[in-house]
Amino acid sequence: MNQANLIQALTQILGQENVLTSETDLAVYGYDGSLHSALPDVIVLPKTTEQVSAIVSLASKKGVPIVARGSGTNLSGGSIPLKGGIVIHFSRMNKILEIDIENQRAVVEAGVINLDLQNALSPYGYYFAPDPASQKVSTMAGNLAENAGGPHCLKYGVTTNHVLGAEIVLPNGEVLGIGGKASDYSSYDLLGVLVGSEGTLGIVTKMIVRIIRKPESVQTFLAIFDSLEGAGNAVSAIIGAGIIPATLEMMDRTVIKAIEESIHAGYPLDAEAVLIIELDGIKDGMGRLAQRIEEICKRNHVREVKRATSEAEQAKLWEGRKGALGALARLKPNYLLEDGTVPRTKLPGVLKKVVEIGKKYQLEIGIFLHAGDGNFHPTILFDARNEDERKRVLLAGTEILEVCVEAGGTLSGEHGIGIEKIHEMSLLFSPLELESMRHLKGAFDPREVFNPGKLIPENR
Repeated sequence: MNQANLIQALTQILGQENVLTSETDLAVYGYDGSLHSALPDVIVLPKTTEQVSAIVSLASKKGVPIVARGSGTNLSGGSIPLKGGIVIHFSRMNKILEIDIENQRAVVEAGVINLDLQNALSPYGYYFAPDPASQKVSTMAGNLAENAGGPHCLKYGVTTNHVLGAEIVLPNGEVLGIGGKASDYSSYDLLGVLVGSEGTLGIVTKMIVRIIRKPESVQTFLAIFDSLEGAGNAVSAIIGAGIIPATLEMMDRTVIKAIEESIHAGYPLDAEAVLIIELDGIKDGMGRLAQRIEEICKRNHVREVKRATSEAEQAKLWEGRKGALGALARLKPNYLLEDGTVPRTKLPGVLKKVVEIGKKYQLEIGIFLHAGDGNFHPTILFDARNEDERKRVLLAGTEILEVCVEAGGTLSGEHGIGIEKIHEMSLLFSPLELESMRHLKGAFDPREVFNPGKLIPENR
């Protein structure tokens, strides 16, 4: 189907104002938070599930690729229209349809911003646990597609632990409802298959999510270390002692410096690493738990443990952590953000190897991580205009992923595979496992219309 006929057909479905075709629009929707870019043929802005279904039916019949897009915060190229086609942007499907406090559920459209849901729940004393750093702009369906986490995933889990149901459009245009407000653990876990599939199996238009009550008390601490290894050992020791904080975040010296230059969160510039440790729950007994954590940190050579004494101080500590990537991005024109996860006990050794990789390739790497569950983000800073430096960055990125897998870890904790890590899938999965994934993709999407070229490497 040629582009002119495609645009005409889509205009009949949506109206001209909801179909974008200018060079500027195509360029804007041709990139995300990764290093990759590719232009779509057209962008559409549906307002209803019925319109999404009609778009998909048309595309499927004509073999036109479709990429569903939230806010484009994806860091692995998952929302890049690699093979052109249609980008479905969900900015106009952004309604919170229901907040059901009695059943602790919320129903949202695909384009609802994570933080908008949090703000809507707050007056009721509830919140949605997954809190990625991009929550100010990332969408709920985008969180589902990537199985997003965030600092609080250590205690409360990632997106898949909080999604109970979804309305999805299948590649033939049919609309399917999966799950519901009641928990259902019988039969095949179709919802589990959908979460984290990066829009390759179905397009989510609505979600039913679990909401939880805000804790009675929250205490936030900043632990300051003179070595990255000491901070890593403290993380392992805290979890090993049976303590599960709400959050356990780590940042290295490079990240601390970048944050203080832009956000001024109050982190010490002479520290090699800091931990942000947050406890939540019932107030009684929290002091004893905090004391145990401080003792563990002291055994691992902490310089100082500071407690936030007000909500304003807590907010400032978190402003720094959630602004880490933006702060690092100020230092160089480009960055490659990796997303490996390793067993906590292997974390100190893996961090040491990442530092060595940076030296080997003469690259600056800032490291911040959800340390409690071993999900770390080595951020390689560079200038893509320097071709030699770009090559070294890609080699270093692959080597970091190899280190993760060798340590018994994974390629991604929350950012997905997308384009960025597709060629490294064979490091972690056997040929039989990859072939099983291809069979699953084929069962849902035999014509490979949905987000082609992502997640699963081609069979060669």
